[in-house]
Amino acid sequence: KYCYRDDTQYDIAKMRQAAELLVGTHDFSAFCANKHMKKSTVRCIHSIDIQETDNELVFYFTGNGFLHHMVRIMVGTLLEVGRAERCPESMEELFGAERAKAGRLVPSCGLCLMEVTY
Repeated sequence: KYCYRDDTQYDIAKMRQAAELLVGTHDFSAFCANKHMKKSTVRCIHSIDIQETDNELVFYFTGNGFLHHMVRIMVGTLLEVGRAERCPESMEELFGAERAKAGRLVPSCGLCLMEVTY
């Protein structure tokens, strides 16, 4: 009920490599589900941490703000890297790109907001 179930074996090292390229201030338009976004799609991702336990992956995102479905699209894109469907270096091609270039939207069942600071 509170996690996204997937039995695929992922290359976690490649996913972490891709996640490092997403950190920083970029135009995340490819990671926004709102096709008619009128505000800026530039955001700053401070960190992405992927933790692995025996049978689950936990993604932690920290940033100055997130676009509509941004985290779920980023996870979907990182999972594609982990399945070798795209290379880690392809993350840089997504900045300022259209939504169709990024990975699929993963279900919200595993999404949890941990903290908001001002």
